[in-house]
Amino acid sequence: MSLNRKIFRKLVDIEEVESIISEFLSLKPLGCEEVLLEEAYGRVLAEDVISKIDVPSFDKSAMDGYAVIAEDTYGASEAHPVKLKVKGKIEAGEESKIEVFRGEAVEVSTGAPIPKGSNAVVMVEYTKEEGKEVEIFKPVYPGENIIFAGSDIMMGEIVLRCGQKLTFREIGVLAALGLRKVKVYRKPVVTLISTGNELINPGDTLSYGKIYDVNSYSLRGALIECGAQPINLGIVSDNEEEIKMRIKDALEKADVIVASGSTSAGAGDVMYKVIEELGEPGVIIHGLSIKPGKPTIIGVVKGKIIFGLPGYPSSAASIFNALVKPIILKLSGLNSEDEAFIKAKIPFKVFSAKGRREFIFVHLVKTKDAYLAYPIISDSGAISLFALADGYIDVPAEIEFLEENEEVKVYLLSSKIEFPELVFIGSHCIGVDLAFSLMRKKNYISSFKIINVGSFSGLKAVDKGEADLAGIHLFDEFSKEYNMPYLKKMSLIKKVVLVKGYIRRQGFIVAKGNPKNIKSFEDLFRSDVTFINRNKDSGTRVLIDLGLKEASKKLGISFEEAKLKIKGYNIEAKTHSAVATAVKYNKADVGVGVEYYAKINNLSFIPISNENYDFIISKDRLNKESIKKFLSILKSKEFQNEITEKFNFIVDNSTGEIIY
Repeated sequence: MSLNRKIFRKLVDIEEVESIISEFLSLKPLGCEEVLLEEAYGRVLAEDVISKIDVPSFDKSAMDGYAVIAEDTYGASEAHPVKLKVKGKIEAGEESKIEVFRGEAVEVSTGAPIPKGSNAVVMVEYTKEEGKEVEIFKPVYPGENIIFAGSDIMMGEIVLRCGQKLTFREIGVLAALGLRKVKVYRKPVVTLISTGNELINPGDTLSYGKIYDVNSYSLRGALIECGAQPINLGIVSDNEEEIKMRIKDALEKADVIVASGSTSAGAGDVMYKVIEELGEPGVIIHGLSIKPGKPTIIGVVKGKIIFGLPGYPSSAASIFNALVKPIILKLSGLNSEDEAFIKAKIPFKVFSAKGRREFIFVHLVKTKDAYLAYPIISDSGAISLFALADGYIDVPAEIEFLEENEEVKVYLLSSKIEFPELVFIGSHCIGVDLAFSLMRKKNYISSFKIINVGSFSGLKAVDKGEADLAGIHLFDEFSKEYNMPYLKKMSLIKKVVLVKGYIRRQGFIVAKGNPKNIKSFEDLFRSDVTFINRNKDSGTRVLIDLGLKEASKKLGISFEEAKLKIKGYNIEAKTHSAVATAVKYNKADVGVGVEYYAKINNLSFIPISNENYDFIISKDRLNKESIKKFLSILKSKEFQNEITEKFNFIVDNSTGEIIY
């Protein structure tokens, strides 16, 4: 053995380590593989998961009860029940062709398909069946106790994103989407070696001068938590040739080698010699400016990282957490961990279930002054809760509501949470999903949050500083312009900028070939046409109501009269996809939505108008790097070509530019 030793004099700050390693190899996931769902726990998604179905895929009952036409129940009470003819019964999982007409009801179980013609479900608790009739003791409104197709997850929606760790929540979402396998990043294989003449394995008899090997076992657990696949190569004595042979073996089997012991510059510690002799560049760091952990050594051989940690278990654990763990997480596609709970403020008044303890699921948004907890408004059985929620608020039974700006404790659903670099709150659009996916693909951004709550809520969120940007498509009936009039109405002109987005085609979505020859809003008044509406806070609903107002004027009736004449006006869908699904499965003859959803459902599309989908951004966020990157994506040929070819949206030279 040579007596010549390479002594490193300069100690490296721990913050410098990753950049030094990055000079020799890329710290990114090491490849992909497909695994079965039962093998997917703890793995990291290697691609966005896009739903190929609507969840639910049909309109279903949220309760045991009776499917009815809501208008038949108006005026019902304990003293004056409404009697309806019971036409049949539908159980969950059954396919039924029963159609409900005025004066009729169909008994339905929880989860059963809603029969055609009905628009609400009366809970069984408010009914009494007598022979072939049922008495209704409480009125219901249209849509009550119905979970509409696509109201949870819509076809074409990005449900889970590349880089997400799969816990039981995400696996539940994947199962709900009908996926059997999922593409994940390959686990980095990490070999563990403990060096030292004094070491023996746990379970062996402890003799004088010997100690049990701790690091092989403690670090194995830590590596599993990091998403790695550890291989324990056992104990090796402080012998240069033995260590060299063990490291050579490790280089053949693993992506990363973690050894402990034999790291300092003393004559008895030889790890740095072995690394130098095994190949270029060899040792790149020997000695950290940190206590404990000063003698840490790092090398690169054959494109593999070799970590030589101190032998003392406490020192090895400290350096592992501070240095090795972040690098293994990067190779696994994971991110750092946070606290198990966090204190946050409620951005608006929230009512709880009176007399019951309630868990309210929330999104977390970080602002300059506080964390904000946005309650997720969804059905209790919604699968998307697991995909969207960061945590939940535990509201005691005696609390009826939480005040605006009230501080609460949010219990995290995962031991880690990312506070995003960019927060989008506004109207959902597949174009937005594409833009954010491209940002991640280009490593422009590591974390972001998209909260789809509608155009008006997006405007308010940007106004309050809760969002960096919002997507809006709001048509003003007086100026005949999109978006800008609403910035003026809400006095936002001095606080935000308006960025040109793109043009989407809105129109009537009808069955293939348009069998009922629907061409205009006037056709919705026909007795043979059933319509499905959009939710009140959506930009599409604004467009619908404006069209119906103009149509009602032509017919010489008031807008209120017009609404009563349209079959299905009070039936609301939350998404474009839900509208298309209703038409596809003959629940409605027509609805209004974006052209793309007619195309993917093999339906016909009759254009109504082109709408401007634009973005508003807080002026004080314009210098954020993530905002600059977002705007660069909007201007990019890659984004514009894909959004044009795939979705048939229209862009021009001003897309991505500030227009006001």
